[in-house]
Amino acid sequence: MLLAGLDGGDADSRIDQVLDVVDLAGRAGDKVGGYSFGMRQRLGVAASLLRDPRLLVLDEPANGLDPAGIRDMRALVTRLAGSGLTVLLSSHNMDEVEEICDNVTIMRTGRVAYHGSIDELRAQAPDPSHRLATSDDDHAMRLSAEHPAVSVTAHHDGGLALRAQTADADNYLIALGRAGVAVRALHLEIAPLESLFFMLTETDSATGSTQAGLQPRSRNLTGATP
Repeated sequence: MLLAGLDGGDADSRIDQVLDVVDLAGRAGDKVGGYSFGMRQRLGVAASLLRDPRLLVLDEPANGLDPAGIRDMRALVTRLAGSGLTVLLSSHNMDEVEEICDNVTIMRTGRVAYHGSIDELRAQAPDPSHRLATSDDDHAMRLSAEHPAVSVTAHHDGGLALRAQTADADNYLIALGRAGVAVRALHLEIAPLESLFFMLTETDSATGSTQAGLQPRSRNLTGATP
C-alpha cells in the first residue's frame, strides 16, 4: 500500500491483483517479518508489477532460494512472460536460463559475447562431457575406436572422460554391454550450454581471445526476452 501510494495513478487498485499473481493473496494480512525468503522475493515482484509495466527486469530472482522456492519463482517468471509481459532475466544459472528463456544474451567484460535464441545456442554447444567408470577401462577405450562420433580419453581423476551427443553415447554404452564391459558409473560433468558459456566468457590472459577460437560479438546490448 505504501509503494502504491508513492506510485500514484491506479496502482492502489492493483494491489489485490498483483498479490494474486505471485500467489500471496492469502497472506496479504500477514506481517512481512513472518514471510520466508522466497515469499519476500515474490513480494518484490508484486511491488514491481504495481505499475503494470511492459518490461520487468529481474536480477537473479531465484538466488538463495530452496528447491521449492526456485521452482515457484521459475513458474512465476514463466507465467509472467506467458501473459505478454517482457521479462529480462539476469542469471548465472545456465539450467535456469535454458528452462525458462526463449532468447539469451551472454555478456563478457561488459560486451555481448552471444545473442540469439536458445535453439541457436544449443546448436553451437559442444558435446556433453561425462565421467565414465567401467569394469574394464582399457577395453572400453579400445572399443571407442569403433565409434567415431564418440571421444573417450583417460579422466584426470581416474576412469574415463566420455564426450558425445546423447544418441552417440547411448550407442557406445550399449556396445560396451554387448562386449561384456559393465558400466559402473556415468556422471554428467559439464552440460553443453555450460561448456559454451565458459568458451564464450573465459579469456586467455596472454592473448585476450576467447576459448576454443570463439570470438565475442562487439555490438551493444539491446535486450533479450524470456
